[in-house]
Amino acid sequence: MKKKVAIIGTNGLPAKYGGFETLVNYLTLKLNKDFDLIVYCSKINTENQVSEFNNSKLVYLPFKANGWQSLIYDAISIIHAFFSFDVLIILGSSGVIAFPFKIFFSKKIIFNIGGIEWQKVRGVKLLAKVEVSVKKFFEKICVNYSDFVIADNQVIYDYVKNNYNTECVLAEYGGDHAFYTPITQFLMDKYPFVSNKYDISVSRAQEDMNIHMLLEAYKNIPQRNLVVVSNWEISEYGRKLKNEFKNKFKNIFLLDAVYDIEVINALRSNATLYLHSHSLCGTAPSLVEAMSLGLPVICFDVETNRATTEDKSLYFLDSTSLATLLRNLDTDKIFILGKQMKEIADRKYTWQRITEIYKNLLTK
Repeated sequence: MKKKVAIIGTNGLPAKYGGFETLVNYLTLKLNKDFDLIVYCSKINTENQVSEFNNSKLVYLPFKANGWQSLIYDAISIIHAFFSFDVLIILGSSGVIAFPFKIFFSKKIIFNIGGIEWQKVRGVKLLAKVEVSVKKFFEKICVNYSDFVIADNQVIYDYVKNNYNTECVLAEYGGDHAFYTPITQFLMDKYPFVSNKYDISVSRAQEDMNIHMLLEAYKNIPQRNLVVVSNWEISEYGRKLKNEFKNKFKNIFLLDAVYDIEVINALRSNATLYLHSHSLCGTAPSLVEAMSLGLPVICFDVETNRATTEDKSLYFLDSTSLATLLRNLDTDKIFILGKQMKEIADRKYTWQRITEIYKNLLTK
């Protein structure tokens, strides 16, 4: 009999955009022969619902996977899975209130911590303090009731090992689903900037993504073109940047989020270099995808980005240091940087390697 495995904590399948969704896609794709897999899906955000995908069953719940409803969505998924499945892979801590129910069931929990969420809290001091305390408590509950904790970055792995007496496993993300895609005439017509050299960055429009640093640096380097792909309208931060920079500088191109994998692959794989400005993520899927494409990478200087790139990237702390880096780049340096990023990605960030780690935990 195959073990029955529930995967909880995402919008579900088919995967559209996001690290956890992509992870679930490859877990189901590569492990469906060894396990009976079921994926819990958000009914509200799912179009053209299907009962199976990648030979895995899909179960829909009438809640959103994001925002406050995620607390209900994940908790109900977990409690339902306790009754029906042998192992639960839980992605993120939204279902925290259901974790203690494990004491009534002899079920294994594999918990992907996703990140150190309390470090991302911003806002009014008093409210921020309360939110930090709550998120630390949530994290503690989830970790303590899990059989295995997965960290997606060495920095997060060290944090878990140093703060909790529990087994932690390092499993990053694969990036080898990103592939070189040539520029077509259609893309040249839609995005005229691809006819010239350009640098690119892809991220959500959040302050911790530091998009403003990129834009401030490039507005003073008119000889380099910058393309930024983001969901600008989701935040005041994004809307403000879009209003300030869109069509204001001849070398800066702001694109709305691109969800077509062939289009985003074409835009990325034909760029001169990739800029990764995230400051509060673990191993960012967008970063390892760029590395897998063999792109030279320049990163915001935080420990998690250094861990992902093995200290072999170039790093900046603000728009001034970024501008200095860009002005000092030469063809040889860019070529070597791209080769180094590709070597790391081919060695570490493949879905075959990552799914094998999950398989080993499921069979323990």
